[in-house]
Amino acid sequence: MNQHVSNWLLSWFGALKISYGGRSSSGSGKGRSHDGLVKYGFSLVKGKANHPMEDYHVAKFVQSQGHELGLFAIYDGHLGDTVPAYLQKHLFSNILKEEEFWVDPNRSILKAYERTDQAILSHSSDLGRGGSTAVTAILLNGQRLWVANVGDSRAVLSKGGQAVQMSIDHEPNTERGSIENKGGFVSNMPGDVPRVNGQLAVSRAFGDKSLKSHLRSDPDVQDTFVDNTTDVLILASDGLWKVMDNQEAVDIARKIKDPLKAAKQLTAEALKRDSKDDISCVVVRFRG
Repeated sequence: MNQHVSNWLLSWFGALKISYGGRSSSGSGKGRSHDGLVKYGFSLVKGKANHPMEDYHVAKFVQSQGHELGLFAIYDGHLGDTVPAYLQKHLFSNILKEEEFWVDPNRSILKAYERTDQAILSHSSDLGRGGSTAVTAILLNGQRLWVANVGDSRAVLSKGGQAVQMSIDHEPNTERGSIENKGGFVSNMPGDVPRVNGQLAVSRAFGDKSLKSHLRSDPDVQDTFVDNTTDVLILASDGLWKVMDNQEAVDIARKIKDPLKAAKQLTAEALKRDSKDDISCVVVRFRG
């Protein structure tokens, strides 16, 4: 095989890998629905911490049972990247394997999140003691959207230019009652964020076996119809949301037609504002 063809194939496969989801410590890519009406772009930038990138994402369209599903997710890991890597590989397939998915998506998403967490805990000897947040979005035929989350990765929808948060940040102070009822405590040290048992800055997570007796892993699930006022969906890790509010993010993303450029602009702006964390962002643009 001559060198030009070989290089072309390598770059083509590289692009394919990126555009269909997959982890990359400073990756970006884009894609679109079969009819071209819904487009997405993503951008992931490693933070300033001296450990490997712990954010993973999914962004792809798949055909299932005669329907087109857009699958989008951000998984923000802690204490290593094994749990977010596991989620990237298994969470959506577990949701779609649920018998009732096409009848009762909300319930199926809840059950699949719980079952996936049980699987992670049972594989803790391989996956280690770390954990991960998750925010997932399932778009059915470009018309209906289900968003679920555990932790503080967030989904924000733009309806008529107004930011609508589709997920709930699970933070120790807001869920203190649940943590204390399970025998845990929330620390509030000066100069630090609230933490479960002085360790974890979120009150719900996948994994985290040593803290699991004090944590929840059930998601909040919200759904909505995509109407002609719905223009942009943003999924991002807290590396973005720590330095930018929902409306600011929507305003930036709406101004830029190309969702890949919008995602890159959001991560660049977060870096400019001195976000130290890994920053991951998926932008989905409806109606071209």
